Amino acid sequence: MFSLTVCDHIMIAHSFKGEEFGPAQRLHGATYAVEAEFRAPRLDGANLLIDIGLARAVLRRVLDSVDYHNLDTLPALAGQNTTTEFMAAHIHALLAAALRDGTLGPHGQAVTGLKVLLRESPLAWAAYEAAP
Repeated sequence: MFSLTVCDHIMIAHSFKGEEFGPAQRLHGATYAVEAEFRAPRLDGANLLIDIGLARAVLRRVLDSVDYHNLDTLPALAGQNTTTEFMAAHIHALLAAALRDGTLGPHGQAVTGLKVLLRESPLAWAAYEAAP
């Protein structure tokens, strides 16, 4: 299995609902390093899995929808506890849609696996992985 990973980062604000979140129930900020790993069983005729420049550009476009936002105010995330795990799945869904609709070019159709990993710190991270 081949893989190609592109990275970027986001800065967000949010709060959580539920006693289990303790002080994180208050509005607070987070910075995430975001990794998107695309997987395919074979390369194309030019030995590409996916266009790396296009993958970086699409990841940036997806991240722009949440970067420097208070997630509590975004209609697409209304009523959700935007935990690191949840945000990994949310970003995965947006990238998977870009693969399916051709935004990531013809190579995107051959991608069989997609993993999105958010690093909240060097000590803690979460990921979501599924077929696109």
